[in-house]
Amino acid sequence: MAKQLNDDGASPKLTINDIARMAGVSKKTVSRVINRSPLLNQETRDRVEEIIRDTGYVPNPQARALALGRNFLIGLIYDNPNQQMILNMQQGILEALHGTEFELVIRPVDRGSNGLMDDIKSFVTRQRLFGVVVLPPISENDQLARMLDEEGCRYVRMGSAILDDPEHMVASNDRDAVADAVRYLIAQGHRRIGLIAGPHGFRSAKERREGFELALAEAGISLPRSLIADGHYTFESGVSASESLFDLSSRPTAIFASNDEMAAGVLYAARLRGIEVPEQLSIIGFDDTPLTMRVWPPLTTVRWPIVAMGRAAALKLIGTAIGEKAEVAEPSTFSSTLIRRGSVAPLAQP
Repeated sequence: MAKQLNDDGASPKLTINDIARMAGVSKKTVSRVINRSPLLNQETRDRVEEIIRDTGYVPNPQARALALGRNFLIGLIYDNPNQQMILNMQQGILEALHGTEFELVIRPVDRGSNGLMDDIKSFVTRQRLFGVVVLPPISENDQLARMLDEEGCRYVRMGSAILDDPEHMVASNDRDAVADAVRYLIAQGHRRIGLIAGPHGFRSAKERREGFELALAEAGISLPRSLIADGHYTFESGVSASESLFDLSSRPTAIFASNDEMAAGVLYAARLRGIEVPEQLSIIGFDDTPLTMRVWPPLTTVRWPIVAMGRAAALKLIGTAIGEKAEVAEPSTFSSTLIRRGSVAPLAQP
């Protein structure tokens, strides 16, 4: 079907009514085709889609949003000190949204606030969000998930363990991945291994600590409380925590830090003390952020597939709206893997 032109040679701005008239169907039917409603027979759908292609008709996003009762906005809700993780999540979500009508809206919140639920509810309703991706630790709040469901807002929760059904979740295998990392240290001859744990109240910190303890228990290695230092997923807390470990009369020969920022803090503190890495101290982090390749020696770390998880989370939200079929549903679980670099070496024999 050839496009009609105005007297000045320009294509006229077609409306949904024009498409309905050309297809011999109602405006509501065209709307259902545009919004990918299943309530149509294939012959009608094909006819309307052919006319849309031939005419170059572009649906009005405001009108579509009004029909759906939602804007084409995906919210990212977080309260997490790990800024690189948040940036990686944004990258994955934006990759999924590229070429679609959807845009990303960022919303930091305070998980300690008494008004957390009201704050998020206001954000969702005010922006008329199509859906939200919720990052840990607030993704671990079941009350929040129930509230989003009651508001009719699609959601996907990210976590270091399974938190929900596959439709509403992307999760990684932190416990198993950390256990593998510590087994690697043990295989290098290390027995006195320190842990810089993540913040209290974070499921990721709990899962990673349990993986650490599991590997030591398998090898019959005891874990004195003195070899555990608390961190907050920040560089500064990594420095502070490692200082307490270095002050021990028998300091660790290896340290697992629960994220790369803290692992970089360990490396920095070791340099200040004149401790050679990896000759006198092996270090492993978690995340595999760009930072790991910008320090010396490059950090051995557990690669957390945040970008892929962000992409999958977004596609879980918008899949039906962009024509994704159920048989190509996005995965819900992702494997973290150990990346071996220069910060780990076999334990030197006395």
